[in-house]
Amino acid sequence: MKRSSYCGDVRENSVGKEIVVCGWVHSRRDHGGVIFIDLRDRSGLLQIVFQPKNEFMFKIAENLRSEYVISVKGLVRNRPDNTINSNMSTGNIELVAIELEVLNTSLGLPFEISDYVETSEELRLKYRYLDLRRPNFQKNFVMRHKISNEVRNFLNEEGFLEIETPFLTKSTPEGARDFLVPSRIHSGCFFALPQSPQLFKQILMIAGFDKYYQLAKCFRDEDLRADRQMEFTQIDIEMSFVEQEDVMNLVEKMLARVFKIALNLDIKIPFDRISYEDAMLRYGSDKPDTRFDMEIKDFSKLFKNSEFSVFSSAILKGGIVRGLCIPNGASFSRSEIDGFTKFVNEYGAKGLAWIKITDSGAESNIVKYFKKEEIGTVISELNVNSGDLIVFLADEKKIVEQGLGALRLKIGKERGLIDKNKFNFLWVVDFNLMEWDQKEQKWQALHHPFTAPQNAQSLTKENVYFAKAKAYDVVLNGTELGGGSIRIHENDVQKKILDILGVSDELAKEKFGFLLEALTYGAPPHGGVALGLDRLCALICKEDSIREMIAFPKTQKTIDPLSGAPTSVDAQQLKELGLRLAVVKD
Repeated sequence: MKRSSYCGDVRENSVGKEIVVCGWVHSRRDHGGVIFIDLRDRSGLLQIVFQPKNEFMFKIAENLRSEYVISVKGLVRNRPDNTINSNMSTGNIELVAIELEVLNTSLGLPFEISDYVETSEELRLKYRYLDLRRPNFQKNFVMRHKISNEVRNFLNEEGFLEIETPFLTKSTPEGARDFLVPSRIHSGCFFALPQSPQLFKQILMIAGFDKYYQLAKCFRDEDLRADRQMEFTQIDIEMSFVEQEDVMNLVEKMLARVFKIALNLDIKIPFDRISYEDAMLRYGSDKPDTRFDMEIKDFSKLFKNSEFSVFSSAILKGGIVRGLCIPNGASFSRSEIDGFTKFVNEYGAKGLAWIKITDSGAESNIVKYFKKEEIGTVISELNVNSGDLIVFLADEKKIVEQGLGALRLKIGKERGLIDKNKFNFLWVVDFNLMEWDQKEQKWQALHHPFTAPQNAQSLTKENVYFAKAKAYDVVLNGTELGGGSIRIHENDVQKKILDILGVSDELAKEKFGFLLEALTYGAPPHGGVALGLDRLCALICKEDSIREMIAFPKTQKTIDPLSGAPTSVDAQQLKELGLRLAVVKD
């Protein structure tokens, strides 16, 4: 029996027709001598009816169990009015079986194939082929395909060329740890898996391809979390003869097209924009979630000479004081507030000061240290109402930003302040070009060392602290979808940046000399962007983790329970590579 229809595609226009469907037994019900099967394939479910008048087929149907693979020929008919299932796309019709063939059987399942059954992630990933049969996961990957296809369609229409770049390349300092691949032929030498196609896409611009893209596989040997995997896919784009606005406008149009196709949703363009400095001040994050208020305010000037020594001494040491209003937070108990203190401790903060605002006024054991005018200014700046709670952090700038930013998100999620049906896009722009690494005592590129400065000619080692980059990140609902920059296309500017970063000529030539040399052969102005495809799909499908959008992800412990990777290899394989395992002591 050759399949003629997918289960979920059968509709009332097929009533009276004979069709053949194939799939997995999702559920089986025996109702007074009539057997009902919900048959499932990737398109959905279809109810199959087995009647006892066909004794041979009926006997086979009685022995069907969950996840048996079957093929059924039957006649489509309308369901009786009292049996219509409005929760199924095929709930108005059913298939009366004429022929049945069991194509394969199934053992008892380690967990039920259902969207509503909770199972440990370790078990789900071990039996990923079963986990992926869940209807919701099937929908996720259909959506991922639709999004990927629309991205390609859009960029093709815009005149871009899809060009692949190598997986086996050179290890270059791009921020994260490389995955190294030993070379059998060149003993003692290693390839690296690409963290991104950054250098190659710039080479393609120098080669004159003008507009490039690929859905690129990238690899980073780093600790995992909900929105991070060791291998992931990014929508990688590069363009020649463009400025920052051109790249940003292209991304906005592409995302608007994707959301229209995926969710039939019209998103507003152009996106809102916020400077990096403003984002860190108001939200304590360079990827702010703007679906709720609770903006952070700076009170360093107000409390510079405060009698409260915790504030004034922090400012005297070069730190800052910032505050946040928690709506209706005056109802929090002391133990709950102490929990907030422990939370910000994780970000390096030594403590959390707080004031409750009630109908009786300001209440806290620190109120006595403040002037009435100071309390009034705080209440006015934070737009505080009776019943609210004000919290402060006084410490180094980075600690205060990260601590209050994380606390803001925690409160927003726990108190239900975030509208999960919103899609708030914005651009973060005017990033610092570099940041000082206190531990290494040297400058580090905030993005990567090929990002163009806004005023390249006036840039010096002395004023680099104030230098801004031609860089931009696109943010959706508190998640960085991606980022990009205008690249350095002049060799002398690139050398200046590397010099400020403390990269010697010898090291620069060793790590990415091929790019530096290419810049001397007529490199055009160019720039681009890379967006996380897995993250984009997860946000559209409202999944909390990108693992739900990747067919075969790794666990947080960086293992693959399905295949058992990573595993040891035999001595002969190591010998061929000229390698020997050593015992590493802590």
